Amino acid sequence: MRLGAGAVGHGDTRATLRRGNGPEPESLDLHRARSEAALTILRDLYEGLAAIGADGAPVLAAADRCDISDDGKMYRFHLRFAHWSNGEAVVAEDFAAAWRRLVDPHTGAQYAGILEQVRGAAAITAGTAAPSTLGVHSDGSETLVVELTRPTPYFLSVLAHPATFPINRGSLAAHGGGFAKPGVMVSNGAFELTRWDFDSHLVAVRNAQYWNDKATQLDGVEYYSFADAATELRAFRTGQVDVTSTIPAAQVPWIKEHLGQMLHVAPQLAVYYLGLNMSKPPFDKSRELRQALSLVIDRERLVQSVTAAGEAPAYTFVPPQINDYSPPLPEYSAWPMPRRIARARQLLRDAGLDGKPPTLELRYNSGELHSRIAIAVARMWKDALGVDTTLRAEEFKVLLQDIERGDAAVFRASWLGDYNDAYGFLQVLQRRSGVNLPRYANPTYDELLVRASNDGDPARRRELLRSAEALMLADQPLIPLFFYVSKHLVDARIHGWQDNAMNIAYSKNLTKAGEGK
Repeated sequence: MRLGAGAVGHGDTRATLRRGNGPEPESLDLHRARSEAALTILRDLYEGLAAIGADGAPVLAAADRCDISDDGKMYRFHLRFAHWSNGEAVVAEDFAAAWRRLVDPHTGAQYAGILEQVRGAAAITAGTAAPSTLGVHSDGSETLVVELTRPTPYFLSVLAHPATFPINRGSLAAHGGGFAKPGVMVSNGAFELTRWDFDSHLVAVRNAQYWNDKATQLDGVEYYSFADAATELRAFRTGQVDVTSTIPAAQVPWIKEHLGQMLHVAPQLAVYYLGLNMSKPPFDKSRELRQALSLVIDRERLVQSVTAAGEAPAYTFVPPQINDYSPPLPEYSAWPMPRRIARARQLLRDAGLDGKPPTLELRYNSGELHSRIAIAVARMWKDALGVDTTLRAEEFKVLLQDIERGDAAVFRASWLGDYNDAYGFLQVLQRRSGVNLPRYANPTYDELLVRASNDGDPARRRELLRSAEALMLADQPLIPLFFYVSKHLVDARIHGWQDNAMNIAYSKNLTKAGEGK
């Protein structure tokens, strides 16, 4: 089977795009970045073998052709004639070296597991094999050969994720972990990083070395960091930014009335959840408590009265619109709230907590929406179960650090699908996953996912995934609250914006009227 690249266009209008980008990115190291703020920037600075098309489906990018073996286990990517921002040629070994660094346990990459289908990756991330054994190698400078352990229909979508992008080996060797800084970073995308003012904004300028530079419609991009959506909205209204990363829930009615023509709302493959720290009391040994806390949260009320932008209540971790999958809804999702509350109280009695529920602390990153959700959830827990909850808002980077150290008992988190497949959500909670924030560990769950990943029959694979999700939801290491919709304000001067389920819009595809040269 052979995939070919589509035609490219070009434009003459050049300007600077100012993007509202949410919280400050934690890192621009391809293997240490994990927030959407960081990934948005990296998609502009670098280019992988594949990218996400306007409709959310993968398309070839740094590769212009891909040959796939009949058994679906061998991929040969033929690279475009492209250059790094310093003028050096982009070669196949730049990808191979980056992938070895990604799966190397010494790197500590949160997304190391994203290449688990590549031969040898699982053993390498487990520390039982050397990175050099990974099933990827260059066949000359222009061809990258990838060997998989099993057919993976969504593999091209995986390769659109920044964790799989190439790294300039010379820059990495010269600067080590500092290779991702402004003035040092060497990238292969449509833009290159020139400035990072912490807690303010980052600046990228057009990369004249990019293989398709003639199609780039902008001179540069400025990414503005905002701790909360209300501040970002004010920046949009005063013209500081042309596009917002989201909108404040409390002002959705006003925005629809006054800025409706610039509002973009679309379903997104993403879930908002509360993580429960499974490594420490009170959640390590009390499934009844975890289930009770989930039962009494009125998701319908949350999406109608708190988020209020079209989000759907979530009783599963995998969104219902995911490709070729139907999530296993818990039975209680259809119960009226009085029955759910009665069952939750019985669970506390079964756990020996009747009359003495624990005091909890809920941590979340600063922001108007997260605060309103936390207040609403805490009130539901108090009213139904008598649980007192201390609320603690933190900067996003501080929250991530607290979760990684295991200091947060209950914490706000989310998962945005890296590709359109249920496995991409469920693998998050495998014991060895670097993004398993609740520290969930169930050998049966892991085994079901292994069986699903190795089963070539779509129907059997689907049922194995459903069984795994049902088991995880019964264990309740996390509490899904709602499924996202993407929510952006896009200035009328910006053209080329297209909504998709992956919520990805590359700056290189946008134009800005009124600021041409």
